[in-house]
Amino acid sequence: MSSHSKPLRIALLTYSTKLRGSVVHTLELAEALHAIGQDVCVYALDKDGTGFDRPLSCPHTLITAQPAPADIEALIQQRIQEFVEHFSQSSETYDCYHAQDCIGANALSLLRQRQRLTHVVRTVHHIEAYNSPYLQACQERSIRDPDLCLCVSTRWQTELQQQYQIQAPRVINGVDTLRFSAEQDGSEPLLKQRLGIKNGLFYLTVGGIEPRKNAIALLQAFVQILADHPQAQLMIAGGATLFDYQEYRQEFFALVEQTGVRIGESLLLPGVIPDAELPALYRLADAFVFPSVKEGWGLVVLEAIASGIPVITANQPPFTEFLTAQQALLVDPRSPTAIAQAMRSVLAPRLAASLVQHSQTILPHYSWNASAQMHLVHYHKLLTSNNQPLTNA
Repeated sequence: MSSHSKPLRIALLTYSTKLRGSVVHTLELAEALHAIGQDVCVYALDKDGTGFDRPLSCPHTLITAQPAPADIEALIQQRIQEFVEHFSQSSETYDCYHAQDCIGANALSLLRQRQRLTHVVRTVHHIEAYNSPYLQACQERSIRDPDLCLCVSTRWQTELQQQYQIQAPRVINGVDTLRFSAEQDGSEPLLKQRLGIKNGLFYLTVGGIEPRKNAIALLQAFVQILADHPQAQLMIAGGATLFDYQEYRQEFFALVEQTGVRIGESLLLPGVIPDAELPALYRLADAFVFPSVKEGWGLVVLEAIASGIPVITANQPPFTEFLTAQQALLVDPRSPTAIAQAMRSVLAPRLAASLVQHSQTILPHYSWNASAQMHLVHYHKLLTSNNQPLTNA
């Protein structure tokens, strides 16, 4: 329990039930707040009726997301409206309404204009550069309208200050070291067989084929690895997103065809991995390769570290905020040759063991309990500054 005796009522909004970074952050934060006695509920748009791919101990409400048009602007408008309609009809009230993304924040902004709620919080995980004026305006509102913006990295703290003159407190991400660990649970052999992972060299990345994940540069690097290690495999797992990145994906698969990389043999594209299988998948990898060029913080990097495998990632913030050259191989993400060189270097057993050993010292500094406590401090500061009475818990 926090130092404040009365629990807060907190609504946490997320745009999806599919477990990408901000969605995982939402669920882990909600569970941690619930564990320390707060009255928290997760609200999530559910487009296929299957809910979350993990059990939750905290209350949660799934809002049906109807089939949406292919046009991305119309899709975003519809998703915002689905949140608005739900809360307009709900009798539930909360002390804080906290959105983790642009969709939820825009919905809360509209609801506050209609005097349906107060105390809007937004976590800005990263800022996108949209070509669409509509999407750019949505992002602007989602950052400027909330009473409080939070960030998970110094990089985006600085961006909010420079671009928006907003002082956003920094909160941390966490990792569940009981769930993600180097200790095998016996599921690994069957998972390996089902996913087509061979006994040779196996590289893993999580995040899908999209521009900010830098999938094309990673593929170019992997082609160089295949020249020396023809039996090597690269798995690009994940990929559930609102945006289809069709042009980028076409370029990616054109390169696959051009280079003769065999999908299902050398290149494994399993899509979204069931949440229960993700810890074992990390443990199967010889190295985690994540040359992302734009990341809020990089939860998957911490999960890989907790799983006891060496990490290769971009030599830029936010990764350099919590990783040193002794804890990960930090590379120029724009250079496929540099990525490939790191993928070769990490094969040296002594270097791999050293990276794993040094990276373990990071883990105690990132817990979801600590993150929840930090959030509570900022929630209470917001409520106190507005001198607003709390709802009845």
